[in-house]
Amino acid sequence: MRLSYKLALPVAVAVILLDQITKLWIQNHLVLYTTRTVIPGFFNIVHVLNRGAAFGFLNRSDIQWQTYFFFAATALAVLIIMHLLRMARDGDKLLIIGLGLILGGAIGNLIDRIKTGEVVDFLDFYWKSYHWPAFNVADIAIFLGSLGLLVAFYHLRRPMAGS
Repeated sequence: MRLSYKLALPVAVAVILLDQITKLWIQNHLVLYTTRTVIPGFFNIVHVLNRGAAFGFLNRSDIQWQTYFFFAATALAVLIIMHLLRMARDGDKLLIIGLGLILGGAIGNLIDRIKTGEVVDFLDFYWKSYHWPAFNVADIAIFLGSLGLLVAFYHLRRPMAGS
């Protein structure tokens, strides 16, 4: 097995497990659409459902195609990630870990969509009238993985010193 798979797949599995465990805890300990204040004026734990993508994108009840669209998009993303992992050089660890984070986050949210057609979100940050849409561990992994990819691609494009 390629080193890229040996590095990325455990990262993805860890993200999936952490994501699903935290969502299960929320579902078992917090009634749907309720809030527990953690840091007043800044952070709550909530239990909401999201039919859309990360951070509430396309979270609308008046359209029914989101589940199919996101299922297809996730399947395509998994195929692309597996191809990129196959093509990655062993030394591109940030790229490989970033792909593992995105893979785990995508599959974590896909599991929810397969089970219920909606994703459990529970992390709710706000300040005064500024409110970020609720999100979950999978969303964090996708975000961090994307940042990792940006940095990795930047470093891949930079000429070596003295070249």
